[in-house]
Amino acid sequence: MNILIVDDERNIRLTLRDILEDEGYTIFLADSAEAGLKQLKNEEIDLAILDVKLPNMSGIEMFKKINTLDIDIDVLMISGHSGIETAVEAVKLGAYDFLEKPLYMDRILTAARNINEKRSLISRVKQGDKQLSDKYNLIGESPEMGQIKSIISRVAPTDSKVLIRGESGTGKELVAYAIHQQSSRVNAPFVRFNSAAIPNELVESELFGHEKGAFTGADERKAGKLELAHGGTLFLDEIGDMSLSAQAKVLRVIQEGTFERVGGHKTIEIDTRILAATHKNLEEMIKQGQFREDLFFRLNVIPITLPSLQNRTGDIPILANHFLKTFSIELKMIQKSFDAKALSKLESYTFPGNVRELRNLIERLCILTASEIIGDTDLSPHFIQTSGGESYSFLKSKALKDAKLEFEAYYISQQLKRYNWNISVVADKLGMHQPNLSRKIKELNIGKPD
Repeated sequence: MNILIVDDERNIRLTLRDILEDEGYTIFLADSAEAGLKQLKNEEIDLAILDVKLPNMSGIEMFKKINTLDIDIDVLMISGHSGIETAVEAVKLGAYDFLEKPLYMDRILTAARNINEKRSLISRVKQGDKQLSDKYNLIGESPEMGQIKSIISRVAPTDSKVLIRGESGTGKELVAYAIHQQSSRVNAPFVRFNSAAIPNELVESELFGHEKGAFTGADERKAGKLELAHGGTLFLDEIGDMSLSAQAKVLRVIQEGTFERVGGHKTIEIDTRILAATHKNLEEMIKQGQFREDLFFRLNVIPITLPSLQNRTGDIPILANHFLKTFSIELKMIQKSFDAKALSKLESYTFPGNVRELRNLIERLCILTASEIIGDTDLSPHFIQTSGGESYSFLKSKALKDAKLEFEAYYISQQLKRYNWNISVVADKLGMHQPNLSRKIKELNIGKPD
């Protein structure tokens, strides 16, 4: 990280330089605001440490000029004689912190480390956004996906809250990302937070950040996901797994746009769009006292419900070919393709894990299939198996009487196989008379394997 120190006291400049250089930072020095602004034009500076009282132009005036420049920079203000009004003005201008002289070097080092960590995280988030944009677009041409895309295009330009619902693996995060990409916040961070992936005792610290000493192990101040998403979008995945305490704080952020770090008393203003997602029945959780009704209504301004993959089977070939091409490029392998029977078999499978399961299956096929053409026989070993090694085709949308016949055929054939086609034993196990079972086997056209 490149740091510019602007102070008219030579000893302070040199002391700060020596301490920060020992931490591995690259340091630039200036004894006036004018010299500092010149450095900013010639060098790529990440952090500027500005003294308030400078000759000719004050540090506050320099800060105002910095804000007019097209640069990405953090500012840390220092002063020995300024009052609370100056500190408040510096914070309103966007200063990371305001430190009074005499300076405690551990506070300077902590602030520099936190700023460096924040900038690194934002950089990784932006890089992740680019990778996500390149690889994980919303794919599908079914009427169901057409309706979802239409809603996204209408809600994205607004700052309305959106609650995305659907089974696991249906692509809720991709919908949230698509909303961010089509919004005015596209150039700001898209930050993900999954409540289900973090222990309850750490959720608030990770989401809101914490102050040094807030709890055992909190050795320094840390910015939370909410702070990192300032100006951009925060995606709260699996909001149904969030504790009631954290829910109350999220509600306050939505209502007031403010929060405090864990262990802190300083109120922080934030400009973050919040999108949420869940696979749970929040209405039932509200009845059981497990989810706040007021938060539900705040989040559920625009509801989007994603269909399961078995309810958009027409998209399966499109998704399969898309993933196959993606993994061929990513894994640097020869481009493979599916034959017609393989695509038909994919469409007939129920995919209980939805798009995520399909994506994982295609990656596996891309790696393990030796031939450039993937056939239907290549698929069977990789499907999630039932006891009989086939997918439950009777779970597909169809007339109830047809589903019942398919289930009966499947169930009876499995029992016959289990008892080596001993019809007498199977009839006894099923509580049927043997002649009735024999007639059912004939009606359902269940053939004995060779």
